[in-house]
Amino acid sequence: MAEKTDVNAKWDACLDLSVRRFVYSSLAGAFGGLLLFRTPVTRWASIAFGAGVGIGSAYTDCSQIFDGSTAKLVPPKTTSSAPEELQPPNTLSTPASQDGQD
Repeated sequence: MAEKTDVNAKWDACLDLSVRRFVYSSLAGAFGGLLLFRTPVTRWASIAFGAGVGIGSAYTDCSQIFDGSTAKLVPPKTTSSAPEELQPPNTLSTPASQDGQD
């Protein structure tokens, strides 16, 4: 029974987070569109962009709530010596003048 309550609490938190992020980012897009754009089409586009940012942000946080893991990128491991591809090639000793003038 405790597991079902935990899932219900997660869904409640996720729904609350999604609605708040959607509304706040849509309002921010509307305010930004009102200040920056003149035509209604671009204002609606800024509202849609803000709503999309809010939904995407809520989706990311809800997936963290349910899975308990993050999807952060891990930087590659560095080694103490450079790989052989990046080291300069060995040059063979060549004579100083190759044009035949000695």
